[in-house]
Amino acid sequence: MDWILLLRWLHVLGATVLIGTGAGIAFFMLIAHRTGDAKIIAHVAGTVVIADALFTATAVVMQPVTGALLAWSIGWPLSESWIVASLTLYVVTGLFWLPVVVIQIRMRDLARESAIKGAPPPAAYHRLFRIWFACGFPAFGAVLAIVWLMLERPALW
Repeated sequence: MDWILLLRWLHVLGATVLIGTGAGIAFFMLIAHRTGDAKIIAHVAGTVVIADALFTATAVVMQPVTGALLAWSIGWPLSESWIVASLTLYVVTGLFWLPVVVIQIRMRDLARESAIKGAPPPAAYHRLFRIWFACGFPAFGAVLAIVWLMLERPALW
């Protein structure tokens, strides 16, 4: 396997992990939330926090590394408009994802506390869930736009 093919494969794999893990986390958290059962929410949120740390965080670090190495290997300047747009959207995604990581941890902790008490999740949990849910749309949309930019490589300016 040559160097460029390996980098391309790693970059596509990273994008796939970001999309798949993001969609999976959102789905499972939503389903757990809808039960209203603090024990289920606590368990799922605990798994979500681990998945984000193992899969999402790894892909988040590797994407710009493999992307920059791939661009350099192919001879694309990082000033290409579609690369600049992708990197900008990547930062936007991060601005939504980083708070979500903290929110997920807090939601997990609140659900665990409620489960121990045998009580439903408190109002603070529900407020955090609404913020978490709202942050997912622009972050996921930005990731989808980045994938489109990678595939199409349009001249934007």
